[in-house]
Amino acid sequence: MPNFKFDHTNFTVFDMDRSLKFYEDALGLTEFARLETASYLFVYLGDPYRSDHVLELQQLKNRKEPYTQGDNLSHLAFMVDDFGAAYKKHKKLNCVFKEHKVAGLYWIKDPDGYLIEIVPKDWGEGFRY
Repeated sequence: MPNFKFDHTNFTVFDMDRSLKFYEDALGLTEFARLETASYLFVYLGDPYRSDHVLELQQLKNRKEPYTQGDNLSHLAFMVDDFGAAYKKHKKLNCVFKEHKVAGLYWIKDPDGYLIEIVPKDWGEGFRY
């Protein structure tokens, strides 16, 4: 049986510069590599000091209209050590999309409508896999 390791998450974005600014300002992710072809631009973001997880942003160069996300709840999730400071920062950036006060978490939305769940460091203790 082969062993699989999670490698990356890919989002297709409409405006790469806008998305790069969002992911750096909102979550501290930085670009570490890029690949460009005549039709595509791929940019790889990460936080190498905290996680091996990679976010791959893909831009289709010929795309003329922004994407719509509909009611899709697919999302990334980030765990944060200072939940209150993160919430304040995201409120200031005006990107908080939905709050779930009972569960103690919230979602932000990136410029293309992708959801990013923000959870406190101790969230789900005893239930994490």
